[in-house]
Amino acid sequence: MASLDLSRQPLDEAAVREAGLIAMYLPMHTATRLATQLIPALRKLNPTAHFCCYGLYAPMNTDYLRTLGVSTILGGEFEQGLAHLAERLGGNGNGNGALSRSQPEQQPEPLISLARQKFVLPDRQGLAPLAKYARVILPSGEHRVAGYTEASRGCKHLCRHCPIVPVYQGVFRVVDQEVVLQDIRQQIAAGAQHITFGDPDFFNGIGHAMAIVEALHQEFPALTYDVTIKIEHLLKHKQHLARLRDTGCLFVTSAVESVDDELLCRLAKGHTRADFLEVNRIFRELGMVLHPTFVPFTPWTTLETYLYLLRVLRENDLVENLAPVQLAIRLLIPAGSRLLELEEVRHLIGAFDPSALVYPWRNPDPRVDALAEELEATVAICEKLRLPRRAIFERIWKAAHQAAGVHAKFSAQPILADRATIPYLNEPWYC
Repeated sequence: MASLDLSRQPLDEAAVREAGLIAMYLPMHTATRLATQLIPALRKLNPTAHFCCYGLYAPMNTDYLRTLGVSTILGGEFEQGLAHLAERLGGNGNGNGALSRSQPEQQPEPLISLARQKFVLPDRQGLAPLAKYARVILPSGEHRVAGYTEASRGCKHLCRHCPIVPVYQGVFRVVDQEVVLQDIRQQIAAGAQHITFGDPDFFNGIGHAMAIVEALHQEFPALTYDVTIKIEHLLKHKQHLARLRDTGCLFVTSAVESVDDELLCRLAKGHTRADFLEVNRIFRELGMVLHPTFVPFTPWTTLETYLYLLRVLRENDLVENLAPVQLAIRLLIPAGSRLLELEEVRHLIGAFDPSALVYPWRNPDPRVDALAEELEATVAICEKLRLPRRAIFERIWKAAHQAAGVHAKFSAQPILADRATIPYLNEPWYC
């Protein structure tokens, strides 16, 4: 068996040719698009292999994946299905473990499984060294090698734009505490100095989450970590925030998405602009770092609401907390999205685009779409030049005001937090 991470490792063509089963992990939209581009080449290298796609985005794109020759699709708690598939293919009598092409392709494994399962320690052998992945940049300039694990999966909330919802439908599953700790131990042994918890919401199971970080801090007091938590949960469980800080939490990422209350309601986010600003105030008071994420370009975005977002970020000294790409992200409406429940959305979208894996849409104001394209290019160029976040924000500020025909000088603002106090990952997550 061979495990390859093609974001860090070259394709092993010999391993592909010899495989009876080729399984691809599709946890995110970008990964899925890359996989769909790769599948034809893999099938050419090995036309008899059984192809499987598993992960969050696999069941959402079943129809398109089938057209590419993917026989088995697994979503949700996919591990048992994947193990069953490997055993089934290995015992079908074919030398290479693949189903015969003369047989009809059927899938006895569930497309989506939410069954509780007994988690085992992840086997990370064969993957690229951790040093080749993301690093945390500390205020001192020190770079820390980052590892990754999950204490829970799925989510009990039903935000309309979230890709987790069509699969998990409000269900979340916790990973056994000892399995999480063992996984972290093996990553520390491999060089990890910081751990990113990839849970969609670390506070979905507050007792489970806090027990893990307490145990982790007791065993590895110098280890740092980061988590993702909803604004709604940060307010509800604010009494636990100081303990996160004291157990090594460097920063908390939160999907704020917008400062427009009407849009937040459409997205069913469960918080308001005032809630976000209150969380920001609490974090400042506690000396903690909040990393907000946004979806600034939607069918309802106007130039005025975009300018307002920029003003809110400046006035609340959040420019340095925000990865610049967050100001250029455009709303994705994938297959199965709860946004399709809204009649206004069904009227504004075009036919599903299988190459992009989304329903396309246009803003009623073409200037907004033009600005989105301009800022996407601007951020990409600025990131390559390694410009500071404040400098990139200034370019975004000027471009947005120019698009709106508004003159607004980017005057100096009082700085409450120096850039040097904001730790961050050098590869920001966004999609």
